Amino acid sequence: MPTPLVYRLVANIAPSFVPALLRDPRQQAAHAARVVAPVQLAGWARLHRDRSRPLIWFHASSVGEGLQARAVIEALQRRRPDAQYLYTHYSPSAEQFALSVAANWTGYLAYDRLRDVTALLDAATPDLLVFTKLDLWPELAVQAAHRGSKVAMVAATVNPASSRLHWPVRSLASAGYSVLAGAAAVSTADADRLARLGCARERIIVAGDPRVDSVLRVLDSVADEPPLTTGLDPARTLVAGSTWPGDESVVLAAFAKVRERFPDAALIIAPHEPTPGHLAGIESAAASWRLPTPVRYSTMEPGTMASLVLVDRVGVLARLYASGMAAYVGGGWGTRGIHSVLEPAAWARPVIIGPRDRGSRDAAILHAGGGLVRLRAATGDAELVRQWLAWLEDPATATAAGEAARATLDPEQGAADRSAEMLAKLLS
Repeated sequence: MPTPLVYRLVANIAPSFVPALLRDPRQQAAHAARVVAPVQLAGWARLHRDRSRPLIWFHASSVGEGLQARAVIEALQRRRPDAQYLYTHYSPSAEQFALSVAANWTGYLAYDRLRDVTALLDAATPDLLVFTKLDLWPELAVQAAHRGSKVAMVAATVNPASSRLHWPVRSLASAGYSVLAGAAAVSTADADRLARLGCARERIIVAGDPRVDSVLRVLDSVADEPPLTTGLDPARTLVAGSTWPGDESVVLAAFAKVRERFPDAALIIAPHEPTPGHLAGIESAAASWRLPTPVRYSTMEPGTMASLVLVDRVGVLARLYASGMAAYVGGGWGTRGIHSVLEPAAWARPVIIGPRDRGSRDAAILHAGGGLVRLRAATGDAELVRQWLAWLEDPATATAAGEAARATLDPEQGAADRSAEMLAKLLS
């Protein structure tokens, strides 16, 4: 089944309008990188592509999907060390993360235009193309399958509210799902929705979420190291990770109230995008609440004491959750959806989120297990204050909730190996 003509027209026209819509320099640079991606990949292929070896190409849009993909890549490399590996991403937030992936080439994925897709496939000639979570690009999938490549998905997730399940998006994307030779779904419900999108049901397995393996691996690798903020008392600290302005307004207001009863309480804020403008906005908001001036994380020496820490770099959040007794995970006051709640759960930290989680499976599992609190839209700031105070007044309840959060991860372990086994069978 070819990609619909309407999809091709949109995919070919839309990139020309992107520069006019972008104001953020990082996004502008990402656009430029997508445009030149076919040339860059071709340059690598001319020098390093070994046609006698199979090539496995993984794509993961952002850091969250990248953690899932990396766990599967590592498991697959144990089975197929003879293969060459490519890793592409779409979001600029994943640039630094991509360097941690053991691949022969990493870079941006080009736009899903036929001419770019053709150039990518001519250069790479992949034996296996693997999309992660939900970032399946129809033209790339269809053209790869047409050339004889096996196309697969890992950590396959379809949100019940996804526009892909409904017309017209479903009709535009179904061609890509129909060529999947294998799909490792996170849950049975995701498998059912994946079949609705066009993937043959007999090609789907339920493998669990490989990100659990990824976050636990990170924890194991640093378990014996001291917290990144050694001057803060973890029993008095809340870590707010991957926040947006909507989250920060709630968290800062709550912090001001909590400090009235617990002046020694501390807060770490790690915004999802620590751009200069975003950081300045948090500092201004803190001043409006008459909170202590935030200390930038990059300026902190070992043992630095602070009441309010502002994280101005990426790549440290997974470890920072160990610096608190609980975690607030951002994304719940906007439309983007909740960010990863698995990272704090791996550290046995209870989790608080905003009201809009867009059907997050991870949030639902942690909530059912007693390890997550979901704030309500109308009273979220007051609820955050009450929960924060309750944990400070009775630390044992925070510990119990954190242990409940950690226990929900145990059934998910091994998903990376199960996914890699499916891929290895496709490749053979």
